[in-house]
Amino acid sequence: MALTALDLGLRGAVVGLFLVVCAVLLRSTLIRPAASLGAAMGVAGAAYAISTAPFFPIWSFGWNSPFVALAMGFPVIFWLWARAIFEENFALRAWHGAAWAIVAALGLLTYNGWTSWPGVAATSGRLLALSSIWFALLAAAQVPKSWRKAIMTGRGRLLIALAIGISVQIVLCASAGLAAIPFKSISLTAAFGLGASALISIWMMLFCPPGSQPAVAGAGVGSSKASRASEPFQSPNLPAADRAALNRLKHHMATERTYRQEGLTIGLLSARLGMPEYRLRALINDGLGHRNFNAFLNRYRLDEAKAALADPHQAEVPVLTIALDAGFQSLAPFNRAFKADTGLTPTEFRRRAAAGQNMDDGAEADRSN
Repeated sequence: MALTALDLGLRGAVVGLFLVVCAVLLRSTLIRPAASLGAAMGVAGAAYAISTAPFFPIWSFGWNSPFVALAMGFPVIFWLWARAIFEENFALRAWHGAAWAIVAALGLLTYNGWTSWPGVAATSGRLLALSSIWFALLAAAQVPKSWRKAIMTGRGRLLIALAIGISVQIVLCASAGLAAIPFKSISLTAAFGLGASALISIWMMLFCPPGSQPAVAGAGVGSSKASRASEPFQSPNLPAADRAALNRLKHHMATERTYRQEGLTIGLLSARLGMPEYRLRALINDGLGHRNFNAFLNRYRLDEAKAALADPHQAEVPVLTIALDAGFQSLAPFNRAFKADTGLTPTEFRRRAAAGQNMDDGAEADRSN
């Protein structure tokens, strides 16, 4: 009875921690879709803590079904989160939702179908365990894709620990299901594992918040003035060699305008600077505070485009020409990046600049509407 009480108490704390994680991530607009998937993972983790607790009714379909579906679909959400964190240019697809629905349905049949269809429930349980192991391994396989870049930052190392730890926990719990080990035998261990995951997440929120350090991967551009690549780096903590490398990088971008080069990649830029690609990534992330190379590149391109749009001598120059001159390949991605950065379309920005309005005030007003 004492162990059961400890188990329930731990699970209550875990649910609270996961909900805090969700609240913090949902307020963040800096990491998409990683923040949304992280919040979804927190909800699923809370549902797992509830639905696998002692005395939770799982033998018939009813009010408990949403908890079970959310909990059993956790491995798919975790895999998608890992991809968003460690994989460049990840985007959610419709079939991702279908994969989650299939695994969640297997979970419902496994946990709620014993009274009506015991044979189907047993088969579903084996398929659920195998699919959970598969998605956990797929998630863990994302780590090597950005290993060298991730270990350069404290947040990256925590993300690696979180991804590997959750993968191991999913595999162990699913393997116990395949081995027909009663869940009550590992319930307390599962609660401790969930608690550790939630504590690492909270630690990341408090001491490495989403806006303070770059994500390992993810598309997008920053919107704050403090994140602009064109501003001089002020940190006193970088070694002299890194400061010199940053000065060379700034010269190539600000003076030679290398960002205009068509098809510019971090590999090409690192070769031009004569430094390893992983070191250039670390400088861009830790030295300049950008989430990834695309965000860094777009910062220069957007600053040039905004200067051109605000220049009265270029009032008749088409927006497409300005976008192409700045280094964008077409109008659509330029419009999306510009809107995300300023809250305005390029045309609106130009109109306000011509009217003498403050661009930052206008953007803030648009975001508040």
